[in-house]
Amino acid sequence: MCDTCGCGSSDEGVKISKPSEYRSAKDTAHDHSHQHGESHGHSHDHSHDHSHDHSHGHSHEHSHGHSHSEDHPHSHSNQRLIRVEQDILSKNNLLASRNTGYFDAKKILALNLMSSPGSGKTTLLEKTIQALKGSTEIAVIEGDQQTLNDAIRIENSGAPVVQVNTGNGCHLDAEMIMQASEKLELADNSVLFIENVGNLVCPSLFELGERYRVVIISVTEGEDKPQKYPTMFEHADLCIINKTDLIPYVDFDIEKAKSYALEVNSSLEFIELSAKTGEGMDTWIEKILEWKKA
Repeated sequence: MCDTCGCGSSDEGVKISKPSEYRSAKDTAHDHSHQHGESHGHSHDHSHDHSHDHSHGHSHEHSHGHSHSEDHPHSHSNQRLIRVEQDILSKNNLLASRNTGYFDAKKILALNLMSSPGSGKTTLLEKTIQALKGSTEIAVIEGDQQTLNDAIRIENSGAPVVQVNTGNGCHLDAEMIMQASEKLELADNSVLFIENVGNLVCPSLFELGERYRVVIISVTEGEDKPQKYPTMFEHADLCIINKTDLIPYVDFDIEKAKSYALEVNSSLEFIELSAKTGEGMDTWIEKILEWKKA
């Protein structure tokens, strides 16, 4: 899990900002960089001393850790990994419960959208925002390791958005959602879309406080995705099969994909649509409004 994929240390690189704040921060960083370059000589001396001390300290700690692992071989390492994973998930689930309480108190419908990269999540969100305009308040939390690209697209679609850049992290967690929600100042009786980082593994393990989980696959992927990533489909409430306009051009069996998904989650619902052409979008919008009334 986290120690295996490297995302357990992602807190250091996490950035949570609105598009306007992100642009302002980049401008400030550029100005600082220019000033830093003018005082190059002073900077060089400081950098050299810091590098030397840090390198020495790291080497010492590494050596100590290595001898420790020799005294406590593989079993100790496994026990520590399990303990760390349990601690991470326990803390996350506590914060997720708090998020749920906050969303419920404000009657906010929070939806966690998850998929592999390239499934069409952002395009689907753009079209969804356009379709729901005027009928309900909408806000979006965008999750990506880097860039503001998707947040800008969502902002241009007319919805308030906060970007969460996770750095090395491969998923959003409950604390990120808590901080992003505070920045959004969510309206009562609104819909919050959480676009998770493109990944079919870790996002399935981390509750965010959402009411429903939506997994999105596209016909350009293999229909065996539910077999390869069963945990994602096991914990989902709805599976959207996107890019159906490409069915004539790809080798994808929709019924087989559904069958595989139902093997791991017999109560999973499905919606087939094309975010690009709009076919099937009405069914998706109706489902959101149905959830909102529930």
